Amino acid sequence: MTDQGNNNQNISQNPFAALFSSLADAKQFASGQHQAEQQYSGESQSESDNSVSDSIEDNDDSVAEISRSFRSRQELCEQLNVNHMIQRIFLITLDNSDPSLRGGNGIPPCCVYLEEMAADLDGQDWLNMDTIEQALFSRLLLQEPGNHLIYMTSCSAVNLSADRDAGEKRVIPYLYACYRRAKEEITKVPEKLLSYAVQCKNLTVSNARTVLLTPEIYIRHVIFVEFLEDVIASLLADQEVRTFGEVMVPVFDIFQGRVKDLDLCQLLLYSYLEILLYFSRQKDISKVLMEHIQPKDPNSGIQYQKTLLGTILNISCLLRTPGVVENHGFFLNPSRSSPQEMKVQESNIYQFMGQFHDKLYQILKNLLQQSSETRHLLLSWLGGCLQANMGRAKIWANQMPEIFLQMYASDAFFLNLGAALLKLCQPFSRPYSPKLLTFNPTYCFLKELSEEERRNRNVHARGLDKETCLIPVPPQQTVEFAQSYSLLTENLIFTQLTMYLGFHRLHDQMVKMNQSLHRLQGTWRDTQLSGGPAAAELREQFERLMTVYLSTKAATTQPAMLQNCLNLQASCAALLVQLSLGNQGPEHIPLTFPLPALENSLLCFVPEFFAENMGDFFIFLRRFSDEVLESSAESLEHVLTFITVFMGNVDRMKNPHLRAKLAEVLEAVMPHMETLSPSAAQPIMFQRQRVFSTYQHAPQLAEALITVFVDIEFTGDPHQFEQKFNYRRPMYAILKYMWGEESYRESIKRLAEYASENLEAMNPPLFLRFLNLLMNDAVFLLDEAIQYLSKIKILQLERDRGEWDSLAPDARREKESSLQMFGQLGRFHNIMSNDTIGTLAFLTSEIKCLFVHPFLAERIISMLNYFLQHLVGPKMGALKVKDFSEFDFKPQQLVSDICTIYLNLGDEENFCATVPKDGRSYSPTLFCQTVRVLKKINKPGDMIVSFSLLADKIKSLADRHQQEEETYSDAPDEFLDPIMSTLMLDPVLLPSSNVTVDRSTIARHLLSDQTDPFNRSPLTMDQIRPNEELRQQIMKWLADHKQSNQQMGPSG
Repeated sequence: MTDQGNNNQNISQNPFAALFSSLADAKQFASGQHQAEQQYSGESQSESDNSVSDSIEDNDDSVAEISRSFRSRQELCEQLNVNHMIQRIFLITLDNSDPSLRGGNGIPPCCVYLEEMAADLDGQDWLNMDTIEQALFSRLLLQEPGNHLIYMTSCSAVNLSADRDAGEKRVIPYLYACYRRAKEEITKVPEKLLSYAVQCKNLTVSNARTVLLTPEIYIRHVIFVEFLEDVIASLLADQEVRTFGEVMVPVFDIFQGRVKDLDLCQLLLYSYLEILLYFSRQKDISKVLMEHIQPKDPNSGIQYQKTLLGTILNISCLLRTPGVVENHGFFLNPSRSSPQEMKVQESNIYQFMGQFHDKLYQILKNLLQQSSETRHLLLSWLGGCLQANMGRAKIWANQMPEIFLQMYASDAFFLNLGAALLKLCQPFSRPYSPKLLTFNPTYCFLKELSEEERRNRNVHARGLDKETCLIPVPPQQTVEFAQSYSLLTENLIFTQLTMYLGFHRLHDQMVKMNQSLHRLQGTWRDTQLSGGPAAAELREQFERLMTVYLSTKAATTQPAMLQNCLNLQASCAALLVQLSLGNQGPEHIPLTFPLPALENSLLCFVPEFFAENMGDFFIFLRRFSDEVLESSAESLEHVLTFITVFMGNVDRMKNPHLRAKLAEVLEAVMPHMETLSPSAAQPIMFQRQRVFSTYQHAPQLAEALITVFVDIEFTGDPHQFEQKFNYRRPMYAILKYMWGEESYRESIKRLAEYASENLEAMNPPLFLRFLNLLMNDAVFLLDEAIQYLSKIKILQLERDRGEWDSLAPDARREKESSLQMFGQLGRFHNIMSNDTIGTLAFLTSEIKCLFVHPFLAERIISMLNYFLQHLVGPKMGALKVKDFSEFDFKPQQLVSDICTIYLNLGDEENFCATVPKDGRSYSPTLFCQTVRVLKKINKPGDMIVSFSLLADKIKSLADRHQQEEETYSDAPDEFLDPIMSTLMLDPVLLPSSNVTVDRSTIARHLLSDQTDPFNRSPLTMDQIRPNEELRQQIMKWLADHKQSNQQMGPSG
């Protein structure tokens, strides 16, 4: 068929031909139209929009002919232009005619052909404002619009972009693209078409509203902000069918369903977070969102995790189900990965966590700033969540994980919530920030309030009045509550409470996992060596636990989160110091000693978890992220100041356990100098060393440490005796470090000087009580260690001789369990006894007067001789276990330290004269054995010579003492001390029991127990009175006895 025939056929089949009086008129019009297309094909779109009218004006004869058949030519032009505009906006058409007739007329290159609709319209191939709504609806119903594409121009080049735009099958992106094209048309079309373009734009919005009522379609797509704002406005304006809330709730539900199974490192998660971020910025959506996440049961902690916000907060690199490693996406098969691979994976997690926490922070910040109603709803949600999850801090929660998981929100939930809240606190997390001083802790003392009061006074936390505070409220103190509390106060309290409920538990888990990994590794190696069948199973256990450990470590050591927490804790340290000084003004005041008396202090409203969190965080850094401490010199100064003020001051921190924990914090932040293996990287200590050595309150810090060492002897706790050794463990390391720094050493020596000058004060001096307790601990610990080592040796011998082989399985397991238990206990007591003896060794190097005083000399001598008897005497064989290092048993070091103490004090005649009086353990042979051991362990020659000379000196004094003992053996009973059965040289009368004892005896007793030993009545040194009459009688008897012996001569 010729081109002429084709054109005739196309025109005859075109439904527009019916508008002409004859086919000839239609042909003439088409000819003029074709000429116009050729004329304007290279011009801009705005010009092509008017191409129909232009072409008609160029064909006056044709127009005259057509005008006779049409109502008006303007109507036709307008209709054709509307059809083209609709095609450009919605990329749809009813026209599948020859593309050559349409090119260059402002028509898009590609459209979706609506075949069914064209058939329904009986061949009509143009779109107008009457049919566009139906056409758009038909387009939205197409499952695969790409299968219905036709090319609108005769251009042969493939246009992938046009194909993609026209064939977009996702409903919301398609409508949004239409919306944008409609907005563009509004800026370009002639005024007579403007109303039609606006109608097309509104049509995209109304159809999107319809799509929103079917949220499973809507939620799959990305949010387009400007477009959706029009959609939301449309929904709010027309709530006849459903309210806006009813529309959004299904959206939230499907959103939650889509994100709950996403992992931290999935990019799709962050697309959804952008949606949630948009929701938080939109006033109406954010309000509905906040109403939607309020739990049905506000008293159930786990219910908060099941909300949309809770689902987001539950995403992390921690295990979703504790103990279930399968399908976990992080650190699988760690033993098969190189350290570099592990580091890369950890860095990736850090990066994603940083983005994730930043999004959470922005969402919370938007919700807080959106409106007073949204802020109230969010803070109410946070307050209810924290109260419902307070059980996370209970001891039983860690012992019953199955019940815990059913009752409370997860560790991931609290870790992420804490990270977001920490970012909210950063504007005032600077130690000298004036904003800090606006914090009002009376907030924590408010009891039950009505909902209206909570809203008006900005009090959303619940149950804080039941928390123990740093000090009790004095009976006479009145509480002045604020009419309204600042957001800073709420932010700080919410953040600290979240850290207390979340971070503390994760820290505890990491410590336990670390211990378990060490045990598993040791057991696995032993099993491998013995060729046992359990090696593979142990390896699998080790792998699984290592996966959990590495995931937890990555989650808790994200650098930005740690830095934010460090900023907050250092700021809180500065804040609490200001409160301890009574500062309630707008500016920080300097710290001076002595501290002022407390009057109406706000410390009685500050919960203990503020100090708990601070301590826990710095101990965590020391264990798992030590490099952060080295880069935080300014923060460390504030922590040191806090410890100095509170650790030794019961008036500012009543809880002795909490004050003892501050000693552990002090050990964590100080430079640690333990010896590492040659291959291990030596930690950098420069900044910490500088902070400690230049600390301006060094004397007060040393005194605070010794004060808390003494105070924890009597805590009132039923387990105080066992607890005190754990509390004192870090104190020995601190004392050793302080002794190496001149400013601290001199302050300790001043305390000793004061004690020596006030030995008989009503209250025993601090340092005297400290030394007495130190010796008590040394005696008990080494004695216990010796007993455990003896038991370990017996069990090891039984095992090695094969005696366990014939035992029943249960009996054998009991033996193995006993050996393990004795090993752990023996190791602990050995470590502690090593520390106590080592502390006495360096203290006696420069502090002598107290140790040689009769109050303490006999105590320390009997202790040292008793230890030597077990370490170098005939009893030493009972302590020879298989592997000393396994139980931290260091007999060579102990012998060396004991000899050092002897040599430090050996220049004092009184001390040497007291050594032979120890009738239980001393003998000249014991010191000879000690010299032999010193040679055996290769101690320096000068030390061996000095000790040998001291032994000779003590032996001569021992001979003299033996003669005196024989002389005084027949002393009357009333001259003997009733406690020690020794001759009294300075008898004193106890006022309540009326019993006479030697002054040195009662002085030693009162150091540990300020009661009369005979009737338990309160007693202090200033209450005792010299029994001068009895002393004169004793002195006379001694003189008479000596004179009688001299008269008798040697033969007597």
